[in-house]
Order: sequence, then C-alpha cells, then structure tokens
Amino acid sequence: MGCGLRKLEEPEDSSPGKIYSTLKRAQVETHADTVYEYALLDFSLEGSRPTVQYVSSLSELPQALLPYYTQGYVMVALHPIILSVGRARSLPFSLLYRAVLVRPRRSSKQPAAVCSSAPVLRVEEWMLPGESLTGDTVRALIDRVNSSARGGLRFIGSVLQQASGSADGRLSSPKRGRGSPSGSPPGVPARDRELEENGYSPGEAPAAAHSHSDLKLLVFFHAWPPGCAPLDSLACHYHQGALSMRVSRKGHVVSALEADWLELTAAYYRKGWSLVDSFVYWDTPKGEPGPRSLEGLFVYEEGAPPPPANDTIVVEQWTVIEGANTKTDYGPLLHTLAEFGWLLTCVLPTPIMRHDSDGNLATKQVVFLQRPVRGQAAGTPRNPRPLERRSNKEGKLEQRSYPLHRS
Repeated sequence: MGCGLRKLEEPEDSSPGKIYSTLKRAQVETHADTVYEYALLDFSLEGSRPTVQYVSSLSELPQALLPYYTQGYVMVALHPIILSVGRARSLPFSLLYRAVLVRPRRSSKQPAAVCSSAPVLRVEEWMLPGESLTGDTVRALIDRVNSSARGGLRFIGSVLQQASGSADGRLSSPKRGRGSPSGSPPGVPARDRELEENGYSPGEAPAAAHSHSDLKLLVFFHAWPPGCAPLDSLACHYHQGALSMRVSRKGHVVSALEADWLELTAAYYRKGWSLVDSFVYWDTPKGEPGPRSLEGLFVYEEGAPPPPANDTIVVEQWTVIEGANTKTDYGPLLHTLAEFGWLLTCVLPTPIMRHDSDGNLATKQVVFLQRPVRGQAAGTPRNPRPLERRSNKEGKLEQRSYPLHRS
C-alpha cells in the first residue's frame, strides 16, 4: 500500500498531498451527528515574526491558548512546522510550531452535557537522560503517561527538546527530531543547501560536531475540576503500536518515505482506539550506514467503556512556506472534513524538505483523522482505498481513486 509522493518540483503536480482512507469518497462525505470547528494557530519561539504569536517557551501555551479554551476549543495536536535532524542547527523560521484546536458543534437531537466545565491545558517537563530515545525509554514514558491518566489526566501529545546545550536553552538537535526543526531559507547558496541536505548547517564544516546534553519531553495533558471530566476521558489507557517506514536518503538525510498507514493502524481503529502521538527515530548513529527502513512507535488511547470502531483518513501533506507565511498546508482540507465529523488526533512531522520552483521551502507532514464507523457493526474491517486529493482554492475536497500500489 505505497504512498510515495511525486516530486514537488514537477510542474504538473498541483496536488499538495495524498489521502488514504478506509472509505470511498461518498462515504467520507456522509454527515455525522457531531461536526467540528478547527482553529490552527502558529507560534514562534523567536520574536522577529510580526504575523505569528511569540512565546518564549512552549510551556506558555496554556496561557496563550486560554482565550480559545474559554470559547470551547481544546488542543488536539501540537507539532513543529519544520522538522530536521542530524547536526543542522535551528534557524529562526524553524522555531515555528502549530497548535490544532477543535470544538464540537452538536446537533439539536443530542443531549447537552451535564457539566459544562472546560478542561485546563497542562504541560509537564520530563527530563530524559542521554542523547536519544530508545524503544525501552519510550515504553517507560507510556507507562508514566498511564500513571498520569489514572490520576484523571488525558494525554494529548508530546514534544522533545534539548534541556540545555544551545544558546537559548530551547532547541538543539536531539536524536529524535520531534522538536528540533530546521532548514534552509529560500535563496541560500547552493553549497550551503547541499551541506544542509547532508545534515550540516550553512557555513559548518562537515568535520564539526555539536555536543549533546540531556533531553526533556514536554508532555501535554487535559485536566478537569473534580466531578466534571467527561465520561470518555475517565479511565483512559494508552498503548504502543508499531510504526515502520521505508525511506530513501540523500547522504544520511531522509528525502522520501513510504508507509502502509492503513495497515499499520487498522487493527487499532477497529477497536475504537485513537491515535494520539508518535515517536520516530529519524537519525542514523554516527559511522553507520543509513537504513532503508525506520521504526518508531505510535501511541493509542483506549477509552472506557470501549468506544465504537473508527474509520480513518491519513493525509500525506506538503506544507509550503512562502517567506514568513504558510502558503499551502492541510488547513483547507481539515475545515472541509470537519463538516462531516472527522476529528484530527495526530500530526506526524517528517524531516523531508524540498524547495519548489519559486524557492519556497516545503516539508511533508502526515495527518491522521478518525470518525466512528457508521452503518456497520463495530470491528468489521473495511476495504482500504487510497484517494489522491486535489484541493481547489475554496478548500473543497476533490478526490480520485487509484490502485493500491500506484507509485
């Protein structure tokens, strides 16, 4: 079930990405009892961007998002807009993060909630030893998340950062690149761009090395006043699931990827679980050849009592940045799918970066959405169908079906 993208630079390629779904288009666009409204907010960890809200640390997000929480929105995903790994240093525009917030718009037939208290966004800093996250470390982190869940918290996601070792104490180059984005701005010299594509910063000699220090994981939760947590947030339990990708490289840098997204996630969605976070090990240990595949872990949320099975949509999306502004992203598609009850639960950033013919930087992200199965018994498998999407200027959904193994 390949999902590789054609090169962004091809002039005939007007599609920002591809959609894969367990449903056909007509089923994707059936109406649901609950529809959603999304707010996509971008934040910068450096203050030179007048069009983007500045925060000195992601720990300030609870206060920054408070006006939206008072309007009924809650955060469902947080991710860097640009992600890079290796020895590339963080450049100013790489300190951009996106928070995705959502609020339900229920039909008149549904009963009102007994308690109207909104959750509070909470962020915790968990210090991690060493230069990288291993599988054992991630499993221990999931155990710690489950411990917090037993205390009444609901896990949203996490971002990895350097605890120290950089000039501003915020971001360096952790082995797992979830929170260490970087890239070349339009117009950089060809030599510098080539260096960066191989894991080096502009002006940095290949022999140079950066020291690593301990890592910290910023972990985001929702918390409620006593007695006001919704039933589907009580007694949540979190599980790990396999995440494997076939990758192509330029040097040690990942330049393309393929993954059987539907096969990887189908069994968990049929149980009614939600995909809420991901851990991927993008870097290659020094001196070792770059592998042709990468392994990581998904984190799934299981509610109590068991919820109905879910259908899913997976979008491989190119985000194009023009100057300091986002030119193309998954926003228009997300707003369209919101009207049909599709809930975004996870965004997987990747280190894949390219420049289009106009010199704009483009990076690929993988977006996961879900919706309860309609008109079919829970747990009954669907026939997965990949859909390639072309999004028009109004953000309307235009899809075409293709064979499973279309390259």
